[in-house]
Amino acid sequence: MQDLKITLIQSTLHWHNIGANLAMFEEKIWQIGQNTDLIVLPEMFTTGFTMEASALAEHMNMTTFKWMRQQAAQTGAVIVGSYIVQENGKYYNRLLWMQPNGEFDYYDKRHLFRMADEHLTYTPGNRRIIKDLKGWKIFPQVCYDLRFPVWSRNVGLVYDLIIFIANWPTPRRNAWNVLLQARAAENLAYAVGVNRVGLDGVEKEYAGDSAVIDFKGNVIYREENVEFIKTLTLNKEDLVAFRQKFPAQLDADAFSLEEGTDFLLPQTQE
Repeated sequence: MQDLKITLIQSTLHWHNIGANLAMFEEKIWQIGQNTDLIVLPEMFTTGFTMEASALAEHMNMTTFKWMRQQAAQTGAVIVGSYIVQENGKYYNRLLWMQPNGEFDYYDKRHLFRMADEHLTYTPGNRRIIKDLKGWKIFPQVCYDLRFPVWSRNVGLVYDLIIFIANWPTPRRNAWNVLLQARAAENLAYAVGVNRVGLDGVEKEYAGDSAVIDFKGNVIYREENVEFIKTLTLNKEDLVAFRQKFPAQLDADAFSLEEGTDFLLPQTQE
């Protein structure tokens, strides 16, 4: 079983300035200074969390996509972050999973934050992605998804690590911290959350609290109110051993989500 080296980058963001953010994160990526398997950037890392999609959206295979492909190739690491994508006349808060060989996948944020009218601007996704990296199954999500445990439910232990990238404001930081630990403990998986810090263009404050949580819900690392670049190693053997010792998944309620719908389907037992 291979360990997984994961790098978190917690940063301020330049409001509505794609070029400045790409230049900044390129510099930070080169400051990592060691080999890593996975680099995690915040939600909407090129713009900040904004509803100005018509002015800032990119088509796939354009500036940010090409930048992520280049960074992944140069570092030899998978890079994850979300940005605004326009496709078929619709806007998406799209998380991109970019591999060093140029292969990629994406996840469109499922739960849109209506308190900021995100649901009026963006189109929700309807599929989960679970990616394989060094024998780890990894499930990436975006910000507000954290509040909805059904979408995160690890039925059948299909993932080992759940990732949340975010622009999660300071007034709700307690929920962020508590829910990250809950998602890890209830799903018998590591959880990683990467948030931003600083003020955005509409004076919202972000405290960061980016963190790595183990499968018991214990905080391995958490940092607030500062920019940082941190690489940690996650141990697969410890995870497997705990799941064998404490197989709570065997007593979980069985259900499935029907692909492409909003309906929760109970699994019938013979």
